[in-house]
Amino acid sequence: MIIENSDVVLSVKDLTAEVDGTPILKGVNLEVRYGEIHAIMGPNGSGKSTFSKVLAGHPAYEVTGGEIIFQGQNLLEMEAEERARSGVFLAFQYPLEIPGVTNLDFLRVAYNSKLKAQGLEEIDAFDFDDLVEQKLDVVKMNPAFLSRSVNEGFSGGEKKRNEILQMAILEPKLAILDETDSGLDIDALKIVANGVNQLANAENATVMITHYQRLLDYIVPDFVHVMAHGQILTSGGKDLALKLESNGYDWVLEEFAADVVGAAGVSA
Repeated sequence: MIIENSDVVLSVKDLTAEVDGTPILKGVNLEVRYGEIHAIMGPNGSGKSTFSKVLAGHPAYEVTGGEIIFQGQNLLEMEAEERARSGVFLAFQYPLEIPGVTNLDFLRVAYNSKLKAQGLEEIDAFDFDDLVEQKLDVVKMNPAFLSRSVNEGFSGGEKKRNEILQMAILEPKLAILDETDSGLDIDALKIVANGVNQLANAENATVMITHYQRLLDYIVPDFVHVMAHGQILTSGGKDLALKLESNGYDWVLEEFAADVVGAAGVSA
């Protein structure tokens, strides 16, 4: 099914999902327009990372209801690799190591796969080397990293910078950052955040999942959403994140959870 709305890159309506028979998402609603940065916050076990994996098409998560429309297309009808080639990018909370596959080879194969899916001619090795060199500065990465196996032996900060380098190469329409700030010292956080800010523009959108307000000091969101019990309970601007930093999540759960969960007809 095709839904025409040129302003909206992602529309999620009444999304429910489970893993191993256990319901996790219990009616998520979210709309993201081009040019916007959204932050999703919430306590542990609220469904934030599950939401990111469902968007990316992780096979362990079963969607049991609702819809996800991405650039007018039904995302749920697409396999994970189709979503990636169409412009959905997920930066992992815990990036995997891939021994024996160099960063350069990994990036080139991923980039050419995207070009092929778009009906474009693949880029040759020499031209791709030039492209990567231009993108390295986005995350202040030493070119020596390109000859190393993907994330093997990398520090936490280097792994997260490598994720943003992949994002810079692939230029996704929707970037989903799953706790990209976790495990980063302040210097690495600034580098990663600066890279995200450089890549954000009017033709793409970013959804950040985080526990902490500190990331939002460097990447200023247009919208902040609070997720708990598998639903988005309330939304606001950056001021909402500051309030959460000061007061925690209890007030949100007390004020909104009963009404929202009850309206969905599910228990917390």
